[in-house]
Amino acid sequence: MSESSGAQAFVQARDFLLHHRSDYKTAYEGFRWPQLETFNWALDYFDAMARDNHDTALWIVDEQGHEDRLSFDHMSRRSDQVASWLRRLGVRRGDRVLLLLPNEVALWECMLACIKLGAVIVPTTTLVSVDDLRDRFERGAVRHVICTLPAVERFAPFTGEYTRIVVGGSAPGWTAYAESALAQTRFDADGPTRADDPLLLYFTSGTTSRPKLVLHSHQSYPVGHLSTMYWIGLRPGDVHWNISSPGWAKHAWSCFFAPWNAGATVFIFNYARFDSAAVLDALQRHGVSSLCAPPTVWRMLILQDLQRWKVGLREAVAAGEPLNPEVIDSVRRAWGITIRDGYGQSETTAIVGNTPGQALKPGSMGRPLPGYRVVLLDADEQSCDDGEIALDLAHRPLGLMLGYEGQDDKTAQACRGGNYHTSDVASRDADGYLTYIGRSDDVFKAADYRISPFELESVLIEHDAVAEAAVVPAPDAVRGAVPKAVVALRAGVAPGREVALDILRFARDRLAPYKRIRIIEFAELPKTLSGKIRRVELRKRELARAPGERVELEFRESDPA
Repeated sequence: MSESSGAQAFVQARDFLLHHRSDYKTAYEGFRWPQLETFNWALDYFDAMARDNHDTALWIVDEQGHEDRLSFDHMSRRSDQVASWLRRLGVRRGDRVLLLLPNEVALWECMLACIKLGAVIVPTTTLVSVDDLRDRFERGAVRHVICTLPAVERFAPFTGEYTRIVVGGSAPGWTAYAESALAQTRFDADGPTRADDPLLLYFTSGTTSRPKLVLHSHQSYPVGHLSTMYWIGLRPGDVHWNISSPGWAKHAWSCFFAPWNAGATVFIFNYARFDSAAVLDALQRHGVSSLCAPPTVWRMLILQDLQRWKVGLREAVAAGEPLNPEVIDSVRRAWGITIRDGYGQSETTAIVGNTPGQALKPGSMGRPLPGYRVVLLDADEQSCDDGEIALDLAHRPLGLMLGYEGQDDKTAQACRGGNYHTSDVASRDADGYLTYIGRSDDVFKAADYRISPFELESVLIEHDAVAEAAVVPAPDAVRGAVPKAVVALRAGVAPGREVALDILRFARDRLAPYKRIRIIEFAELPKTLSGKIRRVELRKRELARAPGERVELEFRESDPA
């Protein structure tokens, strides 16, 4: 391992968590973030861990059976070569490099190379629009672009001076990434990297407003994801598959930093279209030991007869939104393992989670993870057991962002009163377990009762006909507002009064009277690029309607059967 003091402090903190991976109390009480002045994760930690290490670092498989299986040693040396080549093309410390790449080897090579150079990475989803790119160029100050051949045309409107690199082919005015294979293989850093130097710039998915620019440092994500490693339960030698698209923070969480912090293999199965049976085949065939997937994927997997697949999973986790108990029970019955929820944001690493070996409580997302001091705050910024999730900045976690780039007012608002405010609401029980309630701007009152959309949505999707649901307030002359569900039906189910009333009856039998869903509308749910439901759009639509106005495919509990 590297002789640098930063690397030694990092490894000591990591080893402490690995040693106490099933002992939450000891891990939480004893963990301390490493104190770092200079630190470059790729140079100081990854290279030292990877050199002459021939274990598999990256394993990418596609539907046709093609495989790329690359060792840690290979990734270390190849990223040196790419870093030398990028430097020759003009990439310098602090420059903004936009990466628009799918799950292919070049993405991991470029990530490592940019970290070594001290460049600031701007991860970008392959679904990005021209307008989104314009925003990144203008507010993100992008100076270099690395993208695939099909994406080149999206950059045609941007004619300024910036480096253009294309992966997987050639295009006029663009430098082919293949040329990097001819570059010198030696890389020497141009100086030390400060731990608080900027490293990653994320454009949030913008569920309620224009995307914010989340800026992370050389310690907040590389080191901060020790909490994520601990939550997932990763061990050296694991084969870890995180079903996530590049460009979003979750991809860096557990397709990059968390598994490589643990010395585990990053596994990827590329497919043109999601097929739950093919995913299950891949789990079984390739010996995946740890799986992280969003709730949408887990819901699709349980539609299969899971017992047909003899998987070797030891760990199964979910993040992005709370997971419904029905899904957890289905997987436990089939495979004897329990999916463990976790919680965090683009602005942080994993904050809260159900960790390996600990008792789980139905509906709870677990307890604060090592390194995080979580408080719940009421409207008066006072500590409570039912309020907004916040982080105590007197014990500032290393995994918290530097701030919102170019938006000092938003940073100050988020970090007011000595706490970082998440805008998410939760409740805490006597044992310290947290249960997610919803976004602070999604929770609403009906007849003076506070309603959590997630709780009602969890009941709705247990109905056989419901694929997805979003609950929002609908104006009501008597109650002020009543819960309304916007529902997307499963394939083959036709919308109509009969199925609407059946869903309403189903929910009524499972919810307290004050939580009763009064209205159902069948419609497609508006979503962000990352797949999160935009309830704010649905709420605005409700408020814009005239009193008593009804829309097509809307049904009420008062309708005749």
